[in-house]
Order: sequence, then C-alpha cells, then structure tokens
Amino acid sequence: MMSSGFSVFRAGVALVFMCSFYKSTEDSLPELSPQQFFSTLQPGKASLAYFCQVGSPSNSVFLEELKEAIRPLQDYGISVAKVNCVKEEASRYCGKEEGLMKAYLFRGNILLREFPTDTLFDVNAIVAHVLFALLFNEVKYVTTLEDLHSIENSLKGKANMIFSYVEAIGTPEHRAVMEAAFVYGTSYQFALTTEIALLENTGPENIGRAHLYFFHCELVLDLTEYCRRTPMEQPLTTLNIHMFIKTMKAPLLMEIAEDPQQVSTIHLQLGLPLVFIISRRATYEADRRTAEWLAWHLLGKAGILLLLRDSVDVNIPQHANVAFRRAEKESPVEYLVLNAVDLIVSHVKNSMHIEEKQETQEDEDGDEEDPDLAVQDDEVAGTVYRDRKRLLPLELTVELTEETFNATITTSDSIVLFYAAWHAVSMAFLQSYIDVAIKLKGTSTFLLTRIDCADWSEVCAKQNVTAFPVVKLYKEGESPVSYAGMLGTKDLLKFIQINRISCPVNIASIQEAEKYLRGELYTDLFSSTRMSVLGLFSPAMTSVKENFRQAGKHLRGSVITGVYSEDDVWILSKKYATTLPALLLARPKEGRIESVPLDTTSVQDMVQILANAQLEAFPEITVENLPAYLRFQRPLLILFSDGSINRQYRNTALALVRQKQLDSFTPCWLNLKNTPVGRGILKAYFGSLPPLPQLLLVNLHSGGQVYAFPSSQSVTEQNLVLWLKKLEAGLENPIILSTQEWKPPLPAFDFLSMMDAPTSDAPTKKVRECQKETEIQESVERRQGDKSVSRREPPPVELLRIKRWNKSNWPKEAEESSPLDRDL
Repeated sequence: MMSSGFSVFRAGVALVFMCSFYKSTEDSLPELSPQQFFSTLQPGKASLAYFCQVGSPSNSVFLEELKEAIRPLQDYGISVAKVNCVKEEASRYCGKEEGLMKAYLFRGNILLREFPTDTLFDVNAIVAHVLFALLFNEVKYVTTLEDLHSIENSLKGKANMIFSYVEAIGTPEHRAVMEAAFVYGTSYQFALTTEIALLENTGPENIGRAHLYFFHCELVLDLTEYCRRTPMEQPLTTLNIHMFIKTMKAPLLMEIAEDPQQVSTIHLQLGLPLVFIISRRATYEADRRTAEWLAWHLLGKAGILLLLRDSVDVNIPQHANVAFRRAEKESPVEYLVLNAVDLIVSHVKNSMHIEEKQETQEDEDGDEEDPDLAVQDDEVAGTVYRDRKRLLPLELTVELTEETFNATITTSDSIVLFYAAWHAVSMAFLQSYIDVAIKLKGTSTFLLTRIDCADWSEVCAKQNVTAFPVVKLYKEGESPVSYAGMLGTKDLLKFIQINRISCPVNIASIQEAEKYLRGELYTDLFSSTRMSVLGLFSPAMTSVKENFRQAGKHLRGSVITGVYSEDDVWILSKKYATTLPALLLARPKEGRIESVPLDTTSVQDMVQILANAQLEAFPEITVENLPAYLRFQRPLLILFSDGSINRQYRNTALALVRQKQLDSFTPCWLNLKNTPVGRGILKAYFGSLPPLPQLLLVNLHSGGQVYAFPSSQSVTEQNLVLWLKKLEAGLENPIILSTQEWKPPLPAFDFLSMMDAPTSDAPTKKVRECQKETEIQESVERRQGDKSVSRREPPPVELLRIKRWNKSNWPKEAEESSPLDRDL
C-alpha cells in the first residue's frame, strides 16, 4: 500500500549519529546524555541521537551540514539531537572507534537504517537519505525495466505513478523528489531509479540530466496497454515538481460557456496559458476530439478548454476557431484561425519560448545580435544556432591533437570523430556522438575520441578526411573502418557494438553454427540488429570464400557475418535444402532461417545480396531507411497510419508479396506518430489531413503521380489487385497536387550593391532597400501571373486521365523530379 507506514512517519522521526565531540556557541543541536535521549523515546515517534565520543577528533564540516539540515527535517516532523558519550553511561552506540563515522536512523526504539557519514555530504544528501529511508513504501527503487513494468501493471486501473531518474542518491534532484513524495505519497505511487538504461527506454532527448515522468495508469484497464507518459520538462526542483503535479491533477479538458477573459483555472495560477477550442453545435463531437488530442499533447504546458460559441454572449470573430490567453494579468484574449492541430501546438510552444527568452534576456551578457541569425535556410544550422548554449558532457570523449593522435589509435581500439567546430552538421552530430558516449559509459571496449579538423587540419588530411563529419574505427593490425550510416545515435551505436566481434566470425563446429543461427552466440548484439548471415563453403572453395570475407568487410558494422567451411558443411546445406556455396539468413527474433544459393561469386554482387537481405518485405518507412527503398526506383505502395497498423493490412500485403503480385512496387507503411513528417506529406497531397489509415501509390520516379485507394473499399487482396490493374489500364485519376513556391524565409542580401554603395550609407538601409525591391518584384510577378490563376481551376476530366500504364516504361516517363520528391 502506498500509505503504509506514512501516518506513523508523520508522527516524528529521529536520526542518530555517532561522531566526535564538537563545541560551538552557535550549536543549535540539543545535547543529551545517553540516558536522557533513550528516556525521550516514544512508541511511534522517532528520535535522533548524535553520539559524540568525548575527546575524539571533531568532524566540524559534517556538523555544520547537520545543523543546516535541522530546520528542513523538522518541517517534515523529523527531530535532530546529539548525545555526548561519557564513561559513566555506557551505550552500544558509543561503541568502537570504527563505528563512530556512521549515522543511525530510528523510529521509537527500533533502528531503521545506518549510513556512513561520507554519504551525508551536505544538507541535500542528509534530507534526501532520511526521507528515502522512511518513505520505503511510497517510493519504490527500481533497477530493471521488468521491475518498472511490474509496478506499472499493478497500478493499471487503480492509481497513477510518478517515475523519476536521478544521477545519484543524495543529489538536490533526489531531495526534491523525496520532498514531493512526502506530500503526494498517499495519492501517487513514486518510483525512482539511478539506472540510466531505464531512462533510455523511456525515451528522453537529453539523458544526461535528471528526469521525471507522470504515468497515467488509472485510466488504463487493459493490461496489454502501456500507461500514457507525460514528461516534466523543467529542472527537478521542489517547486517545479509541485507545479507539474498540480497540472496533472487538473481536469484534462473543460467545457465553458462564458467570456474567455473571465475564466480562471489552476493553469493561470501556475503561469500557464489557456487554449480555447471554439466549437459550434454542428461540429461539437469533432471539436471535442480535437480538444482532447490537444489536451494530451499540451499536458503540463497549457490548459485546454472547449468554448461553446452558441452558448456565450461574446463577440467572437466569425472565422476564428481558436482563442489564446496568456497567463499575465489583464492579458487580452487572442482570436486565431489555425486549421491544423500542429499549428496550435506550435503557437503554444512558441509563446512559451518567447516568454522564456524574455525572462532570461536580463541574464545575457548584453551582446546584441541580429534576430534573423536564428532564422536560416539551412534547418541544421538554425538548430545548432538555437542550441549553441546547450552544455554537452564532452569529458566523456577524449579530445585528440596532433601530438596525441597517433599514440592513441596505435595503443587502443578507438572510435574517432573528425569534425569542424564551424560546421553546422558536425556540431549537430556531435550531440549524437556524446549521446552514444553516455550510453556506452563504463561498458565499451572502444575509446571514444574526437579531433577538431579546424585546429588540426594536417592530421585530418593524412587520414584522408575531406568532408565533415566522419567517424572512423581504428583496431590494432587492421585498416581503419569508416562509418557510412545515418548521422544519429541509434545507427552509430549499432556500428560500434557490431564491430566488437570479428568480421566475419569463424565458426568451428556444427553446434556452434546452430547457436550462431539461433542468435545464442552473441545475444547482446541482437538488440541492435535483426539479422545475421552465415556463409557455407566447402574447404575447396577458397576463392568464393575470400570474396565473401571481403563483402562482409564492406558491410562491417551494419550486419553480422560468419563463415563455416569445415568438411561436414554438407550437413547444414542438406538441413536447409541448399547447394554450396550458399548463404543462410537468420532472423532469430522471427524464428526464421532463409537459404540463398550463391549463383554469383563477385564481391560486389555479394555486397548487394547482403544489403538487400536486411530489407523487410513490408517495412515501416522512416526518415532513416527511406533511401534504401527508394534506390529500387519502384512506385511506393504506402499505407499511412496514425499508430500501429491493423494486422489485416499487414497480412494482406505479405500475402501479395509471397504471390509476387507486388514485384513492381515497394509495399510499405508509415506511422505518423513515429514519423510526424507524414502529416505534412498528406496535407500536401490532399490539402488537409484525410481520414486514416490511407493507402496511396506514389510514383516518385516516373511523373510524380499520387493515387489514393478508394476509401469506400476495404483493403483486401482482391480489391487491392483489382485497383492496381485499373491503374495500369489508366482507369484511375491521380491526385492534383497544389503548386508550392519554395522561398527562403528571409530576403537575400545583395552584397555587390552593398559593396558599391557609398560608405556613409548604413547597411540596414541597404537591407531595407533590398527587401523593398524583393516586394516590388513579387508584386510584378503576381500581376504578370494573374493569367495563371485560371490554370488552377479543375481541368476537364479527360485531362486528368493518366496515360496508359506500362511497367516497362515507368522509369522513363519523367526526367525531372517533382515537388513530391522534396516532400518525402
């Protein structure tokens, strides 16, 4: 029970310390003899005795911190005292000298906990340790993901949970969590961890600091579902946690029929804005669903209210669908027209960002900067500029110089990041590199290092580094291996972990080969990769075996490869019904082993076979894996889904793949929750977000046409095959894509005219002139383009009808890429 022992705890607690005697005129600690102290003990009330051996060396630093802790401990009903040990009154807590540096926690006359005093290094540590020991039912300490899931499952349908990660016990963040647990421990189950692996599974962006999450388990009735998790984005302080929990206790959504200017909620009291979704009777149900979606996505950031337009006597603009009210007193209500929920979320976050910027402006060092510097055509450069003040734990990697580079890579297995401090992509990737260092802290056999090529250009040139950023792996006696994956944490971590083993692995027996294929030989690596490859060769096939080794080295770090070439290799070839030479593609998680005869023996062909083998038959498309599937230059048969797809859709697609009905397409699906850019793609296709799921055929490599599967039909094998045949016959019309202009966010600077201008002219004047010229030019273009408006009218049906489809000539129909390529 969460409240077990909690009322007893509130009755009073005491902490007993044993240390050396200390005198001070400012000492506020009650000084008692052992007899006096134990005579004050009462059932259900805890006491603190600090046994000081007369004549022992003093521990003045600890005593000062203890005095600082007296007041906060008393606020929580915890008393603190000191007992002077004398020869006349013997006590076992006045015992031997090696026990003098411990602190003892009692309730009544029962010893609860003892601490080495070096763990109570300051007032935060003292308060945190004491509360943590007493709130043993209210705060569960978890070390594994299974423990966390067990607590989560036990709370489903009953209560909510507050889960926090702190870097160590006794930190200020730990104290803040314990103080919150003291207040809210009877209402919520608290869980605490110092294991960073649990935080990684929860998914925060910056795992280098303390975090707190609110688990909404009370609403979950199905044990197979996960509890919703709302992260607290502010630093872990007692006040911030209190405000965060207050917002979690507030109603998720409120309906009002009064003037928004007169509404008062807990959100305004906590300094959070209010968002009003303006609803009509005719659209009430849809508006309520929208409001509920926003309420979950803005939980802890803003209050969401449903404003019934028809029931309120307020002059609301006719076209306004959203009202926004800041937390400041007398702040007017803003009426807005925002036709997408993403725009509402962005508006709230931007307003919060502006407020934070205004609050911290006084703390800045006063350097005035052009505000347009943060708005750049290059989104990576813009992000790096905005994050320029984010502190990274660079000490987790070794910085190399010209003097230390060769010595480091020759004496240890090293990962080296070559970057340039002035290069935006380098600095963005440096954050991912540091995240990898955090994940591998204390576990990696590789030394993670970095070298700034802006400072040490000759070293980088000698290593054949001509672009940034570059990651290379150096192992003793081997040529360096360059990382060729995505510039993100996940893929780089996979590259490092797979390179821990040799490439390819030499398998010595049939039994070892079977363990390798079942994923039992390198169990820890299959969290990073889903497939391993085993090459089967007879002892006489030396040439093709060597080519396979070279192919494996080409893909080193992306796939696990092994070789078996003993005399009894025929046993495996017979078991898996293949002829030598052959490849066995093992997917342990799926329990599948596929055999592929090697009809070709060239290194390049083997590399292609291994690369294609890693691709799924019906993959979830992400930003990372999209290029791998686009290189086939086939139309994408893509299902857009707001979450995981229905099993029926997956089974239908896989069945048609097995029947080779989709050989001319790339069947796939896209989860809008994992890849939000998909919403923008659908809006570009349809003008607004269509009902989901939505099946499309996107012909990127031949004309850029987009075709939508009829929403009135269910996605079955028969309906899908019939629809594709109609497309081939030219009986379906494509979606008409809106024409979009891709302009930079700021006008270009005319540097030549600025150079030719008189020196007396201020640069800002030229910028204004440049902006005016740009506006005049756009105005002229609009007047000249009035005729083009008529082209936007829907064309006749016969013009919409596509040419007769022919699979053999699809890739030749268009030479230029369409705007669709850029969208995807």
